[in-house]
Amino acid sequence: MSSDTPILPEDPAILKAMIAALQAENAKMSATIRAHDQLIQTLRLRIAKLKKQAFGKSSEKIEREIEQLELALEDLLIASAESATTPAGEDEADTASDETAGETVERKLRRRPRVSEATARERRELDPGSCCPDCGGDLRLVGEDMSEILDLVVAQLKVLQIARLKKSCRRCEKMVQAPAPSRPIPGSMASAALLAWILVSKFDDHLPLYRLKEIFARMGADIPDSTLVDWCGRAMKVLAPLVERIEADVMASDLLHADDTPIRVLDRSLKDRGLGKGVKQGRIWAYVRDPRPWAGTAPPGAVYRFAPDWKQEHVHGHLAQTRGILQADGYKGYAKLYEPDPDGTPRLQEASCWAHLRRDFHDEWGKTKSAIAREALDRIGALYDIEREINGQPAEIRVAARQKLSAPKVDAFFAWSESQLTRIPGKGDLARAFRYGLARRASFSLFLTDGRVAIDNNPAERALRPIGIGRKNWLFAGADTGGETLARAMTIVETAKLNGLDPQAYLADVLNRIQDHKINRLDELLPWNWTPVAVAQAEAA
Repeated sequence: MSSDTPILPEDPAILKAMIAALQAENAKMSATIRAHDQLIQTLRLRIAKLKKQAFGKSSEKIEREIEQLELALEDLLIASAESATTPAGEDEADTASDETAGETVERKLRRRPRVSEATARERRELDPGSCCPDCGGDLRLVGEDMSEILDLVVAQLKVLQIARLKKSCRRCEKMVQAPAPSRPIPGSMASAALLAWILVSKFDDHLPLYRLKEIFARMGADIPDSTLVDWCGRAMKVLAPLVERIEADVMASDLLHADDTPIRVLDRSLKDRGLGKGVKQGRIWAYVRDPRPWAGTAPPGAVYRFAPDWKQEHVHGHLAQTRGILQADGYKGYAKLYEPDPDGTPRLQEASCWAHLRRDFHDEWGKTKSAIAREALDRIGALYDIEREINGQPAEIRVAARQKLSAPKVDAFFAWSESQLTRIPGKGDLARAFRYGLARRASFSLFLTDGRVAIDNNPAERALRPIGIGRKNWLFAGADTGGETLARAMTIVETAKLNGLDPQAYLADVLNRIQDHKINRLDELLPWNWTPVAVAQAEAA
């Protein structure tokens, strides 16, 4: 190591200039390093997402990797924006730039926000006046420059004071007073809009109630946890007739997607008996009807059911009255449902999920880079290329395209699968993937003869994604009853979303009307029949 000490000038002005130059150089180097870190994280995130697109729904490990990369990239972007000396501007670029070291990096990942036409707009005019500031002459309007700023009206609580005036008749002394308006929860202070906000925050945004309590405290209201719990439970009881109608309508469909996911459930009895920490693993099942890919006329809907364990008796109860086609994974609990009734007709016809099969080959390719697994992925990918072209087409067009384009590829895939089994070790994961597909060849081929059947079970898997998000926030359900409430709440919230509704606006309107709505016209409030009260009144007028 050199012991030479640099000779510094004695002049303070020169020293200050040197320090300023070093600081500027350091800032430039720091910006370059941040830009390179940002570029690395962006490219890693893109690679992970491309893998997911290429190989279908990836494993939980890759899902977690994508989430972590998104968080890391988000932090880098915020830090970069904080230290930027000039605004990068909002443009349509959404790709990573590849600037080299030493260059001034202007990351342009932003685009202008897209705001719905239905969003409220407030016009503010800046008028220069009526007289010229230079000569005092009259000004005339020749045009205007318009720009937009996206503003937020902060949520706030307000107290609605319902004053019912009492009046007496001067002639007969009769007391007259308007009847009290009905409330979503009789005797409660909560309005329909407030209850809807709480339900959506808890069951769609998955915010625990203790966080909502903190939010309300910032708004100036101290609402006890017990009160929030009571409001949620009683609001769900009010909505129960609608949830039951959604369940009955969806489960009567002759074509359903089904899937399940674990959920941790607090079980105090386990802890009392000294068995673990008092948390057991329950399940949430999702049953989805979605005819939109084949231009069906039935409305989409999702039904969620909670069960305290993974026993097959639960799905048998869920699907006891369902007949038709069930698209699901290979869960053994479904097997008896595919057996014929005493008259010889099958209760349910099995439709298998190509994404599930493709995932097995993807996992094998990721571990071993097997050329056979890679070819399997390419062959299955060719089927998905065809599906993208016919998505949203009527069932008869879809089945015609599949018969012409997909059927030969499916036959070739299974013939190739049989030949590969004679060449590879019989106990490996790759062989198990081939055997899984060959054992279900009929159910994997059902989509070729019925245009309503999807190539995979992604509608049900998408329906369960909110549960995965929720698990990160609330960790576990409070009890079996809590899991059941979660399932009912998600049934009405997710069905509203599938029908293109804002769940908060929908629930607020329904809760405001349901107590006075005729029971024999309750179907009018189902998500696919619902019309906002203001629109309904205008149409009636």
